[in-house]
Amino acid sequence: MSSVKLGTSTSAAEVTNISRHGVWVLVDEKELFMPFDEFPWFRSASVDSILKLERPQPHHLYWPDLDVDLSVDSIENPKKFPLKSKGNA
Repeated sequence: MSSVKLGTSTSAAEVTNISRHGVWVLVDEKELFMPFDEFPWFRSASVDSILKLERPQPHHLYWPDLDVDLSVDSIENPKKFPLKSKGNA
């Protein structure tokens, strides 16, 4: 008899610090920094909204109060995910 694994196991993600420069998030024992210049959705957000972080999938983070859904890759490599198109200057 074999056991069937139910659901997807994901480690929790946690906001560890907020400063005037940005937000630090702990994901899989790795701390990532999100500067407000690269992630402007968090600049004027309340502390409670920033701290309310969910991890619906292993490679995605979601802030429900802000309706912000980010891939972990976009946090680790923000230059690969520009906020503005380079084609239309």
